[in-house]
Amino acid sequence: MQFGIFTVGDVTPDPTTGRAPTEHERIAAMVTLALKAEEVGLDVFATGEHHNPPFVPSSPTTLLGYVAARTHRLVLSTSTTLITTNDPVKIAEDYAMLQHLADGRVDLMLGRGNTAPVYPWFGQDIRQGIPLAIENYGLLHKLWREESVDWTGHFRTPLEGFTSTPRPLDGVPPFVWHGSIRSTEIAEQAAYYGDGFFHNNIFWPQEHTKRMVARYRERYAHYGHGAPEEAIVGLGGQVFMRRNAQDAVREFRPYFDNAPVYGHGASLEEYTAQTPLTVGSPQQVIERTLTFRRTAGDYQRQLFLLDHAGLPLKTVLEQLDLLGEEVVPVLREEFAALRPAGVPETAPPHPATTG
Repeated sequence: MQFGIFTVGDVTPDPTTGRAPTEHERIAAMVTLALKAEEVGLDVFATGEHHNPPFVPSSPTTLLGYVAARTHRLVLSTSTTLITTNDPVKIAEDYAMLQHLADGRVDLMLGRGNTAPVYPWFGQDIRQGIPLAIENYGLLHKLWREESVDWTGHFRTPLEGFTSTPRPLDGVPPFVWHGSIRSTEIAEQAAYYGDGFFHNNIFWPQEHTKRMVARYRERYAHYGHGAPEEAIVGLGGQVFMRRNAQDAVREFRPYFDNAPVYGHGASLEEYTAQTPLTVGSPQQVIERTLTFRRTAGDYQRQLFLLDHAGLPLKTVLEQLDLLGEEVVPVLREEFAALRPAGVPETAPPHPATTG
């Protein structure tokens, strides 16, 4: 099973000091976190894609290409590649190039994003979000598998005898996850192609996550890719840890209360009770994460969000130490012991990474 971290790259003031990092500091911090993730033994580093303040990761392949040059083992991924507003031809070429530079240590997660204004900025209509996601991925899937592509659709100019370059490394496209919080159409799309399905799993109650994953597994089997339990599932999660649970709650509270996403609403206690957010000791994080198996079945990838809401880099690095030293080793052992024979442990790796 793969464990890692994902970042949304927000530039948020630290509520305890009032200071926000500069964009340069935030970008440098994301690189530092990726290097630290490899150092502490995690498997995956993933970045979001945003084109609006207060976020900085507008060019995931640039960031991941730089991280690729400074790491050796880490799988480099996205936690959102905007399939709706990016040209699928450019996605095909950018991620194939990254795949070559990283010697195959690349996959990507496609999503629609959650920022409505991005659609008109890139000449698209948000009301066409689902049709855009379906059509654009159909073309991307084709571009990576056919040398000469003839294609006609609704949202971009036709292609005739087009070859995207470079071709995928060794002829094997990057593995694709389809990320969705609420859209059953995206779960259906992932199942249709036999790709992975990633549920963000940080906002909604577990009952919702369970329904979404169950639908994907059922449709994966329907399309003939294997048994439901063989489908490739990933989950997100949010944690904040200190060795003493009370210290974790006390330290994290001002960040939670002022976070742009969930601040000024439900209390920290209400939110942790109703969603997968876990604030406490490493043992509590272990115990809570193991319950995700009851929600999603035996799954293949667990990514944690650590660096958000204005948390200082020093604190996030301390979180990574706890994750790598005390949490993930136990989770690896426990999940492996529970996994039935025949159920995949990870998403299919690129052949270049297994030699």
